[in-house]
Amino acid sequence: MTPPPPQPPPPGSHPASDSAAAPLPGPRPLVVLFGATAGALGPDLGSDETDLILLVWQVVEPRSRQVGTLHKSLVRAEAAALSPQCREASGLSADSLARAEPLDKVLQQFSQLVSGDVALLGGGPYVLCTDGQQLLRQVLHPEASRKNLVLPDTFFSFYDLRREFHVQHPSSRRARDLTVATMAQDLGLETDATEDDFGVWEVKTMVAVILHLIEGPSGQLFSKPEVVKQKYETGPCSKADVVDSETVVRARGLPWQSSDQDVARFFKGLNIARGGVALCLNAQGRRNGEALIHFVDSEQRDLALQRHKHHMGVRYIEVYKATGEEFVKIAGGTSLEVARFLSREDQVILRLRGLPFSAGPADVLGFLGPECPVTGGADGLLFVRHPDGRPTGDAFALFACEELAQAALRRHKGMLGKRYIELFRSTAAEVQQVLNRYASSPLLPTVTAPLLPIPFPLAAGTERDCVRLRGLPYTATIEDILSFLGEAAADIQPHGVHMVLNQQGRPSGDAFIQMTSAERALGAAQRCHKKVMKERYVEVVPCSTDEMSRVLMGGTLGRSGMSPPPCKLPCLSPPAFATFQATPTLIPTETAALYSSSALLPAARVPAAPTPVAYYPGPATQLYMNYTAYYPSPPVSPTTVGYLTTPPAALASAPTSVLSQPGALVRMQGVPYTAGVKDLLSVFQAYQLAPDDYTSLMPVGDPPRTVLQAPKEWVCL
Repeated sequence: MTPPPPQPPPPGSHPASDSAAAPLPGPRPLVVLFGATAGALGPDLGSDETDLILLVWQVVEPRSRQVGTLHKSLVRAEAAALSPQCREASGLSADSLARAEPLDKVLQQFSQLVSGDVALLGGGPYVLCTDGQQLLRQVLHPEASRKNLVLPDTFFSFYDLRREFHVQHPSSRRARDLTVATMAQDLGLETDATEDDFGVWEVKTMVAVILHLIEGPSGQLFSKPEVVKQKYETGPCSKADVVDSETVVRARGLPWQSSDQDVARFFKGLNIARGGVALCLNAQGRRNGEALIHFVDSEQRDLALQRHKHHMGVRYIEVYKATGEEFVKIAGGTSLEVARFLSREDQVILRLRGLPFSAGPADVLGFLGPECPVTGGADGLLFVRHPDGRPTGDAFALFACEELAQAALRRHKGMLGKRYIELFRSTAAEVQQVLNRYASSPLLPTVTAPLLPIPFPLAAGTERDCVRLRGLPYTATIEDILSFLGEAAADIQPHGVHMVLNQQGRPSGDAFIQMTSAERALGAAQRCHKKVMKERYVEVVPCSTDEMSRVLMGGTLGRSGMSPPPCKLPCLSPPAFATFQATPTLIPTETAALYSSSALLPAARVPAAPTPVAYYPGPATQLYMNYTAYYPSPPVSPTTVGYLTTPPAALASAPTSVLSQPGALVRMQGVPYTAGVKDLLSVFQAYQLAPDDYTSLMPVGDPPRTVLQAPKEWVCL
């Protein structure tokens, strides 16, 4: 049974002990506010995205200890269905809510009645006071945002009675664990059991608690109100910043066209740190529907987690915990040019994509036109370039206000020369991600660094001396796998753990383990099959090295059998590169200084029987292979990705005069049918070909083929 409230002084009167006292200096008039929704109540208020149905309030003048008239107003809800908890606690019905005023009308009445009561008690600005933060942060502000209502300024600052109580009584419960009933109980206030009107008991009790608190030492009470940010502030983030992991969440399922302002609107009522919205990009530089959000404190983060599966338009958004390291990795940057570009505050950022490579600042400014000027002219443009200075076709532009940005967005898919240009809203974090992505990529992503021999090459075979782990948690590490296998971990071959990653470099949930024998592999599978790792059961099945190799090369291994890798070549993993016995080649000094002599491929070639030797990229090399769907996970398993052997037919078709020339033989697959010699030379512009001898580029024998067959191939020296 709900305890009855203590009896506050009648409206407009003074308590007996203070009847002759003059008004004392103190905080501004307080408006004690209570609200309820059609769904969850208490600490879960607002977590189910239901509409507000009730507001109860009363004005308190702390200096004179006077109170105003208590008001109660029902609010019409769009979805009139009441939860069983709300129906039992409030006694309301759907019919009574259908006759109520909508939220905008109730807020107007609230402002008028509060202003009248405050004027009767002495006038002056007033501040709201609530039991906890859910009513304003989780109910009023999100609902007003969904209904496109503009809340008065008085709803952007308030006092949390729980925190004010905890300031004077720090030895009691934590502030978040307090309730109106426990605060009255701790103060020893008597309650009235006759009050059963929903919401009225809570407000009367809160008023009595406030009057009791201000009778004590109140130097720190009601002096620093909570603030709700009215606008999200953009800003840069540095790689050197330290972000508390207790303040970051990950939002998933965002519409691809959503901006940082849309994300901030989804979390309306919660205080996001400056520059705290980082939209994530995929490997192609496009948004993947995820964002990392950094809040000002852990309490805001906890409230954000309660918005899990709330809606943005017609889509529900998943909200999960994230780490500060993840946020800094996405939003942080080190470029001084980017820092200067983002140093201008209150600017709207747009991204331009598809620019001609020859376009300069004057071309972009002319494309946008005088009706939407860029802030600072050419200084408000940031062109994205490769590390060697070549343009990427992307640029960012700053605009002083939302109206100018909207005018610029109307140029979306407008023509600049012979190309149409795409324009999107962007964020400071997206600028950092795009610049970081191009700054960390190699000059020629189709060519890798010198290759190193595998210390433990795999031998293809059909003996089922390997096990496949399927369904691993995405956070699983090598140490987790070894712990999962237990005693069977002692039977793993050296460098025999192979973590499978997808094309985005993320864990796929699969791993392959090479065991010392087929019996050990079968025993490990029998003992560990469907054991639990981090609340997920993992399937452990035996497989052969041949099957493992095909999967690591991009094929699939299902219950119905194997499918070949996308390369469509009869080559198993580890792929072998056909090397030749050769004499030493002359290598530039600056290149040779980067690698040991044993790591460099010989350049001069002598026709001989090729000896397959497996290679894998060095630890610092980023691998770009068009057909590769899986990557190795160094340093434990650097043996699973290599290069394809040049077929003997291709070597046989090459004249002896060509093969005997100095230089390394490179085979190119997937060359477009329209590609010519100049196109191939542009790919190798940073590498030395045979001097002034374009005959070293020769097409491999090209018999008639259908369009479904593989494209033509070239062998380059």
